[in-house]
This record gives sequence, C-alpha cells and structure tokens, in this order.
Amino acid sequence: MSDNDEWIKVLQDHPIFSLPKYFDDPLAKTPNPLELSTNTLPKFTNLDPRDDSPSPSGRRQVMILKDADVIVAAGNEIRLSSFGDLKLSRSIRKSYKILNTPNIKFEIHQICLNPSGKLLAVAGAYQVAVVVLPRAGYSRLVPQVIDCKSVQVGQFYHAAESSAPIAKIDWHPWGDAGSTLLVMTVDGKLREYDMSIDTEEPQQVVRFFPEKKSATFMADDSAEREVTSFTLGKGRADWGPLTLYAITKSGDIYSICPYLPQNASVPTAYIHSLECFVSAKQEYLSQTSSSSASKYNSMTYDYQHKYVTALVKQLPAGAVFPASSKSVLVHPPSTIKPRPLRQGPFLLQPSPRMLDGSEGGDATDITYLTFGTGLKNSSEDDGNDTEHLGVVLVSYQDGKVDLFLDVEKVEARWDLKHEPSPDLPMLAVYESIDLGLVKCLKEISPETESTAILDLLQGNHPVLLVDPLHNDMIYVYHAFGVHALDVSPVIDRLSSALRDDPEDGSTLKDSLQKPSTTTVRPILNTFSVEKKCSNPIIAVALPNDVYLTYNIFMLTSTMRLTSIPLTIRSAVTPAKSNLLNTVSVPVNTSKWLKPLDMPSPYTCLLGNQAYKPPSILSDPSGLPNLPKQSLPSTSGSKEFLLTPDTLRFIGKTVAQIGSQTNDIRAAYRIAFARVNLQKSELSSQITKCKEIQEKIDTITSTRRKETEARISNIQNEQKALLSRLDRVLQSLMKEASPEISEQEKKWFDELKRMKNEICGSGRYDDESLISRTRLLEREFKRILPSLQTLVEKEQQRQRTQQDANKNLGFTQAFEYGQRSNIDGTRINIVETELAKLALKLDLPLGQPPSSAAPSC
Repeated sequence: MSDNDEWIKVLQDHPIFSLPKYFDDPLAKTPNPLELSTNTLPKFTNLDPRDDSPSPSGRRQVMILKDADVIVAAGNEIRLSSFGDLKLSRSIRKSYKILNTPNIKFEIHQICLNPSGKLLAVAGAYQVAVVVLPRAGYSRLVPQVIDCKSVQVGQFYHAAESSAPIAKIDWHPWGDAGSTLLVMTVDGKLREYDMSIDTEEPQQVVRFFPEKKSATFMADDSAEREVTSFTLGKGRADWGPLTLYAITKSGDIYSICPYLPQNASVPTAYIHSLECFVSAKQEYLSQTSSSSASKYNSMTYDYQHKYVTALVKQLPAGAVFPASSKSVLVHPPSTIKPRPLRQGPFLLQPSPRMLDGSEGGDATDITYLTFGTGLKNSSEDDGNDTEHLGVVLVSYQDGKVDLFLDVEKVEARWDLKHEPSPDLPMLAVYESIDLGLVKCLKEISPETESTAILDLLQGNHPVLLVDPLHNDMIYVYHAFGVHALDVSPVIDRLSSALRDDPEDGSTLKDSLQKPSTTTVRPILNTFSVEKKCSNPIIAVALPNDVYLTYNIFMLTSTMRLTSIPLTIRSAVTPAKSNLLNTVSVPVNTSKWLKPLDMPSPYTCLLGNQAYKPPSILSDPSGLPNLPKQSLPSTSGSKEFLLTPDTLRFIGKTVAQIGSQTNDIRAAYRIAFARVNLQKSELSSQITKCKEIQEKIDTITSTRRKETEARISNIQNEQKALLSRLDRVLQSLMKEASPEISEQEKKWFDELKRMKNEICGSGRYDDESLISRTRLLEREFKRILPSLQTLVEKEQQRQRTQQDANKNLGFTQAFEYGQRSNIDGTRINIVETELAKLALKLDLPLGQPPSSAAPSC
C-alpha cells in the first residue's frame, strides 16, 4: 500500500477510532464536550480530582505506534490493533483488541511506551499506571478482551484528592531494562519509579522548588512555581545526558545536574568521555588566577571528579578505553553527600519578543535537540562529529515557539553551603516562531467577538513532537491543528559557520547578522469558522517501522484520524563554500607541456551555478502547501450556513489557493525555460561530441599509421645509436686499461691455486679438500655405530652400578670404608712380616698381592 488515499480509505472507518461508550448516553449533561468553544472552555482550564472530565485539557498523547501496531486510549479503555496486517491484506476484518486493566478507572490523558516496547505507562490528570503489553500474536486470539497485568504507580502520591496534577510522564532512556519511569507533577517534584523493584515508593525524588515554610511569606506568582513539562538533555562528552530541564507556566527554565537513575545502564564510552572532559576542565582551571570564584569552581570540579571517578570504579574490568562501547549497570555515587543544585532560572539573551495582538500565554512544553557540526555522512565513532550544537524549543499557549541555543552547557553543581551562589545560566534567543493562531482567530471573527475568541487560547496546550527519522523536523500539535517546524535551515547554516569558522569568527558573525529562519507550515486545521469551535488534536504519531509507509497520523478529540504521507530525505553531504566558484584546473601539470593561454574551447549555456528549483516545488518533506481541514461535525441541520465569517474564510482560502496557483505557474514557466535551455545545451553537447568523435576517428586511423611509422623510425635510430655507443665505450676502455697489471696477474694466479687446492685438479683428485672432507664424512659414518654401542654400554654399566649401590646409605658406606682401611693396614703388616720371615729363611717370595697392578 503506497498510496495515501488507500490508507485514508482503510483507517477512516476503523473501529479502533470510535468514541467511548459513555458518549452514546442520551442524558449527557454537556453537548459536544470534546469541542473547544466558549461554552466548554471551563472544562479545558479547570481540573477537579473528583470530576474526571473527558475534555482534552492539558497535555494529551493518547495514540502511539509500536512497530506495526497502534495503541489508542479512549477514555479509560486501551485498544490495540495491527496496521501491518491491514497493509499486507485488505481483506482482513478491521478489528481491535481491548486490554483488560481493572486498575485503570480514570480518564487516560497520556500514554508512553518504554524503550523495550513491553511496558506502557498511562496517566490521567492525577493518577499513573503501568500496563504489561501482550506478546506478539495477540491478533490471532479469539476473545476481543485480553487480560493484561496492570499496576498503579505511587498511589500514596498520585491517587489522593490532595495530590498535585501530573504534568508529564516519560521513560528514562538509560533506565536498566527500560523500567525507569519519570513522573513530573505541577508542584515541581520529579519522582523516579523502578517497575522492577517497587511501584509504590519512588527511588529518587528531585525537587525543582524548595518546600514552602508555614511561617514565611512568598510573593512569587503561582505560575512561577507550577511546572508544565520537563525534558532530558543530550550530548556525548559533557553533562548533557545527566541534565534535567523543567519549565514553569511563566516560562522560567530550570535545570538540575547531575541526575542519574538509581539503576542505570550507561554506555562505557560516555563515562570515559566525561572523565576526559572533567580532567580537561580541571587542567584549564589550574592555569587560571586564584580568586574566590575560581576557588568555588575548583571545589565544584573536585566534586565532579569524585562523581566521575565513582562511576569509573563501577565499570567492569574489561571496559577500558578505547575498547568498544557497551552499556553497563551503574548506580549514582553515594560518596557525595550534598544534593545537586537547582540552576536557574535561565537568562534569556536577548529577551524573547511578544506576539502582535497577544498578551502572552503560559508555557506548555519544552524539548532539547542536539545536532552535530561535522559532516552529516560521518558516523559518530569516526571522530569527525566531535562538536554538538544544543537547541531548546519552548511552546506557549498563544502559538509562540521560542528557539534557544545552548551556548553555555550546563555542568554538574552541588548545593555547597557557605559558598557564593554561581551565576545564572544563559540561553541565547535565536528566534521566536509565530504559529499564527492569534492572527487566524482575529481574522475570522469581528472585533466585537475577537476577545471572546482569543479566550479559547486559554484551553490551548501545544505539545512538541520530534520526528523519529529527522531530528530537524518538529511537529507542534495543539487545540487548533498541527504545524510542522523545519529547523534544518537554521541548523545547516550554524553548523556550516561553526565548522568553517576561522579564528577571528567572521563566518559566525555573518551567519548571525543574516540568520536563517525556521520554516513553519500548517498541515492540519481543526477550527470551524462556522461554529466558532475546534476539535483539539490529542495525539500525533509517526511510524518508525519498515513495514509501514512513512506517514504522519493525527487524531482529534472526536477520534477522527487524518493521515498525510511524508518523504524520506536522503543524507546529502554539504558542499564547501570555497568550492562553489572555483575554476577547474588543468589535469596536465608537466613543466614541458604547458597549455596555451587561450579561451575555453567550449562554453556551457547552463552556467557554473547549479540549478535550484523554485521553493514551491522543492519541498523535501512532502507536506501539503495548504493545511487539511478536520472540522467538528455539524449538529442538527446539515445545511451550511453562509455567514460573514465563513465568507472571509472562504475568501482568504481562495486568495491563498490563487497565490499558490500563480506561484506554481511561474515555477512552471521557470522550469519550462530551464528545460528548453537544457535541450539547447544537449544539442550543443551532441554537436561537440560529434566533433570530438571525428577527431578520435582521425587519430585512430590516419594519424595512428603515421605515428606508428614515426615510432618505428625512432626505434631503428635508437638501436643504431646504442650499437655506436657500445663501440665507443669499448674503445674508451681499451685506451684507459689496455692490459692486466702484475699485481692483478698474481691475484688471479692465487685464486686459481686456491681453487685447485679446494676443488682438485681433476675429477678424481684425492688430495683436494673436497675429497678429503667427503672421506672424513664416510669414516665418521662408519665408526659412528660402534661409538654409539660403546656409549650405550657405558650408560648401561653406570645404571647397573647405580642400581647396585642405590640401597647403601651414606653412613653404611662410611663404615665400610673405615673397615676396609683397617683391613688394608693389617694386610700390609702381615705382608711385611712374611717378607722379613722369608728373608731370614732364604726363601724366594713373589710380589705380594696388594702391590700387584689391577687387571682391566
């Protein structure tokens, strides 16, 4: 299914987008409670915990996409269906499943899917619950109602009548197993719940405002202490991911850093990068002068170093830099006792401007974006995209959206007593975007009713939604429709200026003096000029799944769905500015073949500049030029009432269509002229190509034969010159050394003698060294076996002797030696006496046995 009309045809009557059952009650007190008008305005501005009104007041997000499945909250009912099945087969019956959640008995205002896609957080005006979603294959189950496990979160804090209303819920992206839920209430308390540990008591409580003391008086406006939204910072090598931003109704922005979930799964690369960042800060501070401010900063950086060191100690043994990054379980360091310091309110420089015709409105939402200043096609791991540009967007009730640049990054600070308070952080105001709501309401109503119509802005609550595929596209949905904000012109210009900025900063100054602005485009209008009422947008969803077409789905309070197809943009490498007007240099750089200084042999009719199509035809997003209409349904008579307001609206719409028609015609003429010019250029290039082909044919036929004959002559001449050179060289050698000297003759004779001595005079010369060496080798091989036999016998004799004496100890051997010496002495004495006796008897006596030589 590639055509958007088919999507609309399939989804316009899908039962999942039906109103809750209690709207069918004929005894309903308020007619059309889902429409924003002067009659229903109190329902949109007042919240009563005892009266859970279905009016879409405050922040609303009741539809999300989980892969190819859609989840819709209607009243206190959670519905689930598959868009992927509808895309694969149109014959499938349109149906949905209802999740049976008995614990949820409140009107659902917000739903949020955790990072793993298994848990769904739902919130009403005062209560929060978490639902475990069914597994894949739920659509094949027979019953329509599916039992799901659900649990209410923090009933002690969010279910009592005295509890503060809920401003926003969100899942922390670094929560372990995606189970960390953040709940912000309007009193400025952010509670962190870990679904895997405890659903009743928060793991941490972050307070953006100090507790009021009963004995003190505070003159602050209530709007300055009511938080409407919060967001998490971003970054790769700074404190951005550990920073919380909150905004109050008055527009004051506060931040708290550092904040880390109690059980966080943090990438190791970020911890190592943060360690390098803090070390560089400390080294830079050590080189500055010593003052009270620098001493305070030194203490702050010491705490930062302790914080990062505690995180590094929790890393596993193998997670050392520069190993591949992986997420590891870490906990906030408990060694630092002071609590993180609340920083703010932020100074907005210069002051944001007010909209014409508006007295201002409450701030409703805040979001933080980050963009790389390097090449777009470079990955984050290759080192090219090291710097990041932070952007903060804030929306207001009157349709104003402020765009701030985070030029001074927030760093971790702690509440250190007896220390000077740090300077307030600052945000650079780049642009104040006007969605045109005030102007639109004033134009469609006379001056007498303009004040009453403008009061409808009090029930407006714009919400910011970032495109999941393109970070520079933000959608703002509110009570009167949907607007698309394209921030790419601003980001591209600033990123290019930061990337190519010289040391003097001239490029950045020029970019700020001639700034690019955000492209604002309304894509859906829900305000009825005839009835002076509107159906607020309660949900916007964009698929991030390959099985679904890249569309934007917008849901009104009356459960009417509108779909608009979008275009996926391809990443294009930005061309460098210094290459736009460069002239092509000749390829041949030889110093012998220098080109002649002549005019170019060919002039292009298209010029050197690339063709840029008209802006009305070059929309990369695919959004319509005029917003679509999703008006409230008419009650009673179905006839259209023609009033001055409707005439003005029709006239304005006709004027816009006529202006766009003229622009399209002008763009057509420009494109047609460009096509004719390209045709002329094509014919000119064809003629030039024919000339080049003729020259090539001439070179390959006639000129080739001439060149081959010339090369053959050159080769013959070269051979003749080489032979002549050889002859000249030989004659020169004869003249330089005509005969061999006497010393050379003696040397050659000696070499011959040595050769005869070594190799022999003939083949069978036995006196040569080679023959004698071979004879020695043969003799050695001949006696080698007998020598090996003797060696083996000797080894056998030694082993036998060792075996014979191995049972004789040292003491016994010593005694045997002494006895042997005594016996030897006695034998010598006996031999002496026998010799004397033989001498007296004159008897011949032979040699005594002891003096006889031992036999071998």
